This record gives sequence, structure tokens and C-alpha cells, in this order.
Amino acid sequence: MPGKLSLLSLGPGSTQHLTLQALQTLQEAEVVVGYKSYLRLIEPLLAGKIVLGSGMRQELQRCAEAYQQACAGYRTVLVSSGDVGIYGMAGPAFEVLLQAGWQAEQGVPLEVIPGVSAVNGCAALLGAPLMHDFCTISLSDLLTPWPVIRRRLQAAAEADFVTALYNPKSSKRTTQIIEAQEIFLSCRSANTPTAIVTAAYRSDARVLISDLAHFLEAEIDMESTVLIGNSHTFLQSGWMITPRGYGSKYDLQQFSAPQISEA
Repeated sequence: MPGKLSLLSLGPGSTQHLTLQALQTLQEAEVVVGYKSYLRLIEPLLAGKIVLGSGMRQELQRCAEAYQQACAGYRTVLVSSGDVGIYGMAGPAFEVLLQAGWQAEQGVPLEVIPGVSAVNGCAALLGAPLMHDFCTISLSDLLTPWPVIRRRLQAAAEADFVTALYNPKSSKRTTQIIEAQEIFLSCRSANTPTAIVTAAYRSDARVLISDLAHFLEAEIDMESTVLIGNSHTFLQSGWMITPRGYGSKYDLQQFSAPQISEA
């Protein structure tokens, strides 16, 4: 009898941000497949399971391995950081399964378990930067040609989207983030609030709020997410806030601070 394949979201990095469904599925799993660095984040949850870890750029092999384990009758989990459907393993998993002839009606049961994406987790640490229209753009040109990414950056900058940049910089890929800054500076003020969140919710997490002109002075790597505010985003008491527009439609003065009487 076939097993089951679950494409599972780990969230931004802490087991506290696993959903209840993700936690239950991990507990019930017999085989867990994933990138070694991500498996280390959930190591306490892997006792007694067959754990199959691999390195960078072996995404397709992980998908094939997970599918084979499920076909062999095991309850199998393929893990992905953040949300499995946002720059995660869901896409390549479907491509591998469909190429192998998998069919929903008669193949191995398949489920996709959502989770907290990097952009959600980073936004929570910053305050409320995503309260109006926003987009996410990956600066990695490994699978997407850079001219395509450049056009998307230009469109997002011109449209005044709050923009989250995934995969902003690696040890070998260093110029894309510089060009992204130049594109946004051509459309937005140099003092536009810009934040860098690295390794969110992990032991080495870093959160820095800067501005569009100076954020490149911060340390940025592949564990970082860069959030660039729109023309209305502002900073207040250490929080990054993008107004939704309530202040222009309603009278907010009626919600002034309450008077607290002394005992």
C-alpha cells in the first residue's frame, strides 16, 4: 500500500512558529526529507524517524527521494523553510511528481501544509510594514535571468509597492542588491525606511532598521530578508509602519490616550 507525502512548512526558524498541523504531521511521520540546515532546526522532533538530509542545490533529488519513500509505503514529510509554497519545495515537488507520472486520483496521497513565510515573520519583528500592497522578489538569478528580475524590481519601485527582497546577497553574488538599491532610489526618497532581518527567530537573529540610502552598510547574506517601505512608510518608537489609510478616512483623534486616574 502507498504511504503519504506531506510538503511541510517549517516557518521562519523557530519550532514555536510551526503550525499545529505541521507539528502533528511531523509527529506522525516515519521519514523526514530535507535540506540539512533546516533539519537541524527541528532536530528535537526527529527522534525515531528515518532522516534523509542533503545539501544545497539538491532540491530535485530531495523531491524524488521523498516521493520514492512515500511510494514504498512510508508516511513521508518533505520539509521547507518558511512557507513551502513561497520560493519553497512545493513547486519542484509537483514538477518531479508529475514527470514521474503521479496522478491525484490514484497516486500517493499528497498534501501541502502552509506555514509562516519569511516575509510574515520579518514583518512581525518590524511592526506593521506590510499593511498596504506589497510584493516579494527574489534576487537569485540561479533559475530566473537577471534582466527579468531587473524588470520586476523597476515595476515594483515605480508602483510604490512595499517590497521584500529574498536571497539578497551571497558570497559570490554581490552586485544584484546594489543594482536593486539604485532602481529604488530612482523612484523613492533616500530616507525611505528599509530593514534587514537575518535568521529571524533563530539564536543568531539580527534586526536592523536603516534607510534606502544606507542599508547596504549592514551585513546582508542569504539568510537575510530586506524590506523596503513605500512612500508612506514611517518609523515610530523603533517600529516600521506602513499606514493602510484609516487616518485619511476616519477621525483618529477620538482615540486619544485615555485618562488614568490615580488611586
